[in-house]
Amino acid sequence: MTAASPLPPQRTPWAWAVFGALFGLIGATLWFAPAQWLARLVATQSSARVLLGDARGTVWHGSAQLILSGGTGSQSASRLPDRLEWTMRPSWRGLDLSVHAPCCMPSPWRMQAAPRWAGLTLRMEDHPTQWPAELLIGLGTPWNTVQAHGTLLVSTRGLALLWIDGRLTVTGGAQVDAQDMSSRLSTLRPMGSYRLTLEGGSPTVLRLSTLDGSLQLSGSGQWVGSRLRFEGEASAAPDRLDALSNLLNILGRRDGARAIIKVG
Repeated sequence: MTAASPLPPQRTPWAWAVFGALFGLIGATLWFAPAQWLARLVATQSSARVLLGDARGTVWHGSAQLILSGGTGSQSASRLPDRLEWTMRPSWRGLDLSVHAPCCMPSPWRMQAAPRWAGLTLRMEDHPTQWPAELLIGLGTPWNTVQAHGTLLVSTRGLALLWIDGRLTVTGGAQVDAQDMSSRLSTLRPMGSYRLTLEGGSPTVLRLSTLDGSLQLSGSGQWVGSRLRFEGEASAAPDRLDALSNLLNILGRRDGARAIIKVG
């Protein structure tokens, strides 16, 4: 007679209990992951230009002080007057995210993050926000020199950001209206109001125009790969040239009463 094949070993009840406990521990660790984990991730991915200070709560629901800085080792920093609050929830599409800063948003700003092969898509709902221009000072040169003051009105239109293999593609658009801007480099207050528009596509285009004021700004540019190439000019009304001369020297290469702006 042929010998019967040995039966496979049976898992004992305690083995299943250990497996279940480990699985539950991993799930609980992820679900109750502290907000500081998210703060470290944001700091690393932004090269310390965006910081979540005094992060409280969890990765999924928390709040922090939003801080902008010039990057690792920078001495400049600026922060929002109110705490930034966020909520993240997993969904079949990826992650549903909402952020809210009472100082700058009439209601929470909702976004959707969806993983893709070798990348990520972030879609933003159309939502108006309002930010103090002083927040830009923390980004370092040239913002800490110009020290702009005023109000930034930001609106989006079907805006979506797609990262694939480290390359960024933009669809939709956004608009920033910089209202009643002033600078420590000029005694003229305000100097003017300006509009910056972003138009997604290939390539993504950036346009700058003047809405009103004695300081005239204009220009256009586009992203080539991950770099912005922008050309424009700044000029002053003849009777305001003396008041704006120092600022023109900072904005670009002087050519008489105007400054040539070139980035990239």
